[in-house]
Amino acid sequence: MKQLLSGNEAIFKGAIKAGARYFAGYPISPTSEILQQASLYAEENPEFRFLQAEDEIAAAIATISASLAGVKAFTATSGPGITLMQEALGWGHVVEAPCVFVNSMRVGPSTGMPTQPAQSDLLQIKGGSAGDYYPIAFYPNSVEESFRLTVTAFNAGEESLSPVLLLADAFLSHLYELVDLDAIEVTVVPRTQEPLGSGQRLFTGTAHDKLGNVKTNDPVIYREWLAELRERHLRVAEKYPLYEYLPCKKAETLLIAFGITSRIISPLRERFSIFRPIRIYPVLERELKEMTESYRHIIVIEGNDGQYAGWTECAIHRQVLRVPCLGGGFKLQWIQSQIEERLKGR
Repeated sequence: MKQLLSGNEAIFKGAIKAGARYFAGYPISPTSEILQQASLYAEENPEFRFLQAEDEIAAAIATISASLAGVKAFTATSGPGITLMQEALGWGHVVEAPCVFVNSMRVGPSTGMPTQPAQSDLLQIKGGSAGDYYPIAFYPNSVEESFRLTVTAFNAGEESLSPVLLLADAFLSHLYELVDLDAIEVTVVPRTQEPLGSGQRLFTGTAHDKLGNVKTNDPVIYREWLAELRERHLRVAEKYPLYEYLPCKKAETLLIAFGITSRIISPLRERFSIFRPIRIYPVLERELKEMTESYRHIIVIEGNDGQYAGWTECAIHRQVLRVPCLGGGFKLQWIQSQIEERLKGR
């Protein structure tokens, strides 16, 4: 049966479908509805636990700790919150805690424009915490995809033994569409990691060997651990080479956009080809190289000042044109005028 659902509602229902039994969060626009749904769901379902934490740092730590205790857990926040959660995310990678962090982006930095959409937290995916680690992130562009990719994020977390990021934006979080969730087929990866208190595991952010012995002065042990972590995460990421390609015959220009921006520019497909990355990170390097090689112009349209454009240039070893949509309120007519200016200048 079809239901009228928002992106936030679909994310929460996707988490429940994936087997989530714990949510910790702190109210923040535009994801407060996910916290509210978790609170109401916990009242009716005692097997599901809910915590409204005192701040985002506590919510992140609680989410990772619940995962270590043996349940599938998630949290939801926005730019200022994900900034505070970065240290905990790094810890989650070290202690190998499968969980999901939802970041629905708004205009920043700092408090910024709380009600306006943005796509400007991409660099935080990879560079927010300290040291080397190998995160996985997905970005839907519809209510249905918000449901499906939430399940995918939980699955990737279980397979990689790490926190996985699910991105959204203020438009997508509050977008309402008719969706038949019962008709969406998804596969759910079960929990296999032993919980805290069983087996032999050391839950510490300090470098250690496989027996749990602290090793803060042994570069060989650290290199072996990091190589194993990297290989596992990249192997899992390769299972999800998710993207959408909409070719336009005789088009010389390929537009690259993701999330809500890809929805906004969809009417331009009659003139341009469109590539939409869904697995935002690790970057779809092979797919980008294949899709861009036959086009004269590549234009990246995104709600930030060229973050994905920079990743694209590194992947394809070509300069790309950029249309940064800043300050919220993305408009098709304005985007189209910016595309024309870029092409005219080139």
